[in-house]
Amino acid sequence: MAETLGSLVDKLTIKNIREFYLARMIKEKNGEFSTKELKQKLSKLKEQKRIMACEVDSFLAQAFLSGVAAQDEKLKLYNARKDIGRIQSTEFLGEAISGLAEKNLELWNLEDEARRKDVALSYIGKIKRKIDLCNQQRNDYIDKIDELLAEKIKSFGKNGR
Repeated sequence: MAETLGSLVDKLTIKNIREFYLARMIKEKNGEFSTKELKQKLSKLKEQKRIMACEVDSFLAQAFLSGVAAQDEKLKLYNARKDIGRIQSTEFLGEAISGLAEKNLELWNLEDEARRKDVALSYIGKIKRKIDLCNQQRNDYIDKIDELLAEKIKSFGKNGR
C-alpha cells in the first residue's frame, strides 16, 4: 500500500494511544513488565513518533509541490454495503483526523475487551462484530482524509499558483 496522509495519520494516532498506555503502565508499575523495559519501549516509541511526524510533513510538502496527493482506495468488500461510509460528514481535514483518532481509541478499547478471559465466547463474538464495524469506520476516515487533502491540493493549485 502506498502511504497516504490518511495512512500516516492513522499510524501516528495509534502510536499516540500506545504512548498513553505505556506511560500509564509505568505510572501504575505494571507487574508483568519491569519499569526499565517499559521506559525503553516508551523511548523507542517517542523516536518512532518523531520520525512519523517528519514523514507527515514530508508527505504534505511533496503533495503540495507536485499538486497530487496519493490516494489508495480500499478494495476490501467484507463488510455489508450498509456499514460502509457510516462516518460523520465533514469538509474539514481536522475533523476527519479527529474522527480517525477517536475510532482508533474505540478500536483499541474493543480489542482489549475481546482479549478478556473472564467472559463467554459468545460475548467475544459480539465484540468482534463491533470491531468489524469500528475498523470499517476507521478505514472510511482514512479515505476521507485522503479525499479532503486531494480537494485542498486541487483548490490550492487553482488559487495559489
